Amino acid sequence: MALSLYDATVANYLQTLGAVGGFLDRSLKHFRDNNIDPETMVEARLAQDMLPLRFQIISVAQHSRGAIEAVQSGEFRPPASKTPYDYAGLQALIAQTREALSVWTPEAVNALGGRDVVFHVGERQLPFTAEDFLMSFSLPNFYFHATTAYDILRTNGVPLGKRDFIGRLKLKS
Repeated sequence: MALSLYDATVANYLQTLGAVGGFLDRSLKHFRDNNIDPETMVEARLAQDMLPLRFQIISVAQHSRGAIEAVQSGEFRPPASKTPYDYAGLQALIAQTREALSVWTPEAVNALGGRDVVFHVGERQLPFTAEDFLMSFSLPNFYFHATTAYDILRTNGVPLGKRDFIGRLKLKS
């Protein structure tokens, strides 16, 4: 079985985005059931020198939908760390990201292979091929930020488990 660019990226993005949306929903229920203002969680972080939940969720969107769009356009820029989202806005961002990625076909994503992508970091420009950008930079960042968002919520008392992170499995039909 050959693994395509679509299989390695968009198919996995959609599974994990579904899980992120699910654990954000489950967290909101926990907050409501326990009289916790969900807005206090938007700025929650694991450590003082780490960015908050808001940034983690924005980065999940940026390193999935934003990554595919970057490969298409040839340019990627990191997300702004001060984007003003409330908890509902973060939930909507994940839903919009899933919706936008779900329209990408395997043929369209696979056709992006071999393109050049430049990652702009301040004045620096890091050149990649599409495959190297997605596999060595964007996918690891996507999983890092999804995991960190999960960990922030779990550390703040939300009863989440491994299945909440993994999401819907792709079972043999």
